[in-house]
Amino acid sequence: MMTNSAIGIACSNIALIKYWGNRDDALRLPVNPSISFNLQALFSRTEVVFDPMGQHDEVMIDEQQAAPSAAQRVSQHLDLIWRSAYFATASPRPVARVISTNNFPMGAGIASSASAFAALTMAACAALKLNKSEAELSALARQGSGSASRSVPGGFVAWQDAYAYSIAPPAHWDLVDVIGVVSTGHKKTGSTEGHALAPTSPLQMARVADTQRRFELCQKAVLARDFALLAEVMEQDALMMHGVMMTSQPSLMYLLPGSLAIMHAVRELRGQGVPVAFTIDAGPNIHCICEAAAAEQVITLLRGLNGVNDVLVSGVGGAAKAEA
Repeated sequence: MMTNSAIGIACSNIALIKYWGNRDDALRLPVNPSISFNLQALFSRTEVVFDPMGQHDEVMIDEQQAAPSAAQRVSQHLDLIWRSAYFATASPRPVARVISTNNFPMGAGIASSASAFAALTMAACAALKLNKSEAELSALARQGSGSASRSVPGGFVAWQDAYAYSIAPPAHWDLVDVIGVVSTGHKKTGSTEGHALAPTSPLQMARVADTQRRFELCQKAVLARDFALLAEVMEQDALMMHGVMMTSQPSLMYLLPGSLAIMHAVRELRGQGVPVAFTIDAGPNIHCICEAAAAEQVITLLRGLNGVNDVLVSGVGGAAKAEA
């Protein structure tokens, strides 16, 4: 067997309606539907080289050898992809070298696992010459990281069950995500562990029970390009998720003083007529979603706030891709 290799590139994504909690932790099937859009400027690039002469898997992330737990997670995902094609055979998976880089901070609430596992899935399937549909690729990526399912399709994306799908192309609505980076440090409790804690919050059942309403309102807002409706439902959804996090056992307190400063400033700016609203993933950094014409105002606002260490800016991105 010859050495086969390919490169996968996938955008991070920002959820407008959040995924938090699984109905099946092993398969990473979500307890509620979600909506996101891909972030064109923030992406992972992953090369996978299958080498039958190799001794063991090697995983490099951002020019450093991956921690054992991260390397094991990558190897398990490669096993999954191999079984998806060769389950009926006894042929062992060839050893892999995986080299992954991100152009944004990892593990800080900017969905690095989403882009990473989407890129890994694209690269591995291409290297193995597997002819998978977009839905199949999304479903495979989901099993590495739930939100990775949403980084496979392009533009504005919905995820309700096994795979995610586009509800509108990138050009549908010229939105911009202006991220106020409060911390680039790895969060103490990762999203995988956080999803498992969600049922311990007394608020989770109420949040999940109302999610279909918020999902439908958000989809309506996106399709109609209704920013006022998007702002209302998106902020409510993010705050409900963080309410669950803070009341889980143990409690997950991701927000920092700088996070709260951004949230207050965004609402004040919106009160002045600027189309901007916030959302927050599982971390302290705040995503300020705005229409493109307002982006410079939002960037200026964030750069003037105490506690904001950096500002990242991205428009709506396309689908994940593979290069042989």
